[in-house]
Amino acid sequence: MLFSQLVFVCHCNPTCKLEYPIDEIPVYKEDRYYVHFAQNLEFLEAEYFLWSSYGYGLDVMEPCLTKGGPPPIGGQKANLDPFTLNIIKEFANEEIGHLRAIDSIMGSITRPLLNLTSENFEKIFDEAFGYNLEPPFDPYRDSLHYMISCYIIPYVGMNGYVGMNPNLKGYASKRLVAGLLGTEGQQDAIIRMYLYERANVVVYPYGYTVADFTARISNLRNQLGMCGIKDEGIIVPCELGAENRTETNVISANYYSLAYSRTPPEILRIVYTTGDEHIPGGFYPDGANGKIAREFLKEP
Repeated sequence: MLFSQLVFVCHCNPTCKLEYPIDEIPVYKEDRYYVHFAQNLEFLEAEYFLWSSYGYGLDVMEPCLTKGGPPPIGGQKANLDPFTLNIIKEFANEEIGHLRAIDSIMGSITRPLLNLTSENFEKIFDEAFGYNLEPPFDPYRDSLHYMISCYIIPYVGMNGYVGMNPNLKGYASKRLVAGLLGTEGQQDAIIRMYLYERANVVVYPYGYTVADFTARISNLRNQLGMCGIKDEGIIVPCELGAENRTETNVISANYYSLAYSRTPPEILRIVYTTGDEHIPGGFYPDGANGKIAREFLKEP
């Protein structure tokens, strides 16, 4: 009876409508530049998750969202167990929603050329370990290999949203990015928790644990980003743990347990895997799209 009364009260006195500033601009021109930069990462996540779980990408699922951009190189269906497959299918559809939200509020950039080949991932992991892994790392091999490969992607997008947030002016822009950041953070947390539960599992046939893999990838991203520690594996020394009291590191965060931020140049240095925002490569063979990314390609 009490529950019914509460529901009745809620329906009679709705307080669900968001209150926005009166006479304020919802989206500034500069806001679009920042969000369009981040959209490059959203395209990468959408295509990687879609191809790995469905065996095809946006050109089949939502071709209008590509804006005529070229199809990815090397996408394929991963050998995932049912549990992991369900996670990645959900992620994939969430990324479609992100692209649709950006397009509806900000307009959209053209999908950039994306390199999803196993050879691209192989090079990244070889660089992370400092030598060529044998056999070459294949993200599509099985669920564990795949989730380790996923460790590379959503976290960087989340860093970008944290970094751009103070630069946004429009209330609609801020609301959009807050929503995108929340979901990206949850995706990254799920990936990290999946890997943390398997932290001491030795990844066959390399002789390294899952925790070793996360530490190596985080170290590589820090090196490529060139701006100090903004990336941490799932097991860390106490001095990097929450309040310097934990070695578990399910969530990567700074001294105050706040999410790390990264700037566009840092992100490009990482996702290009070149350590130089002016030289494309890695996941973006022809470079990322949008005003911010293309301006770096014009500079010497």
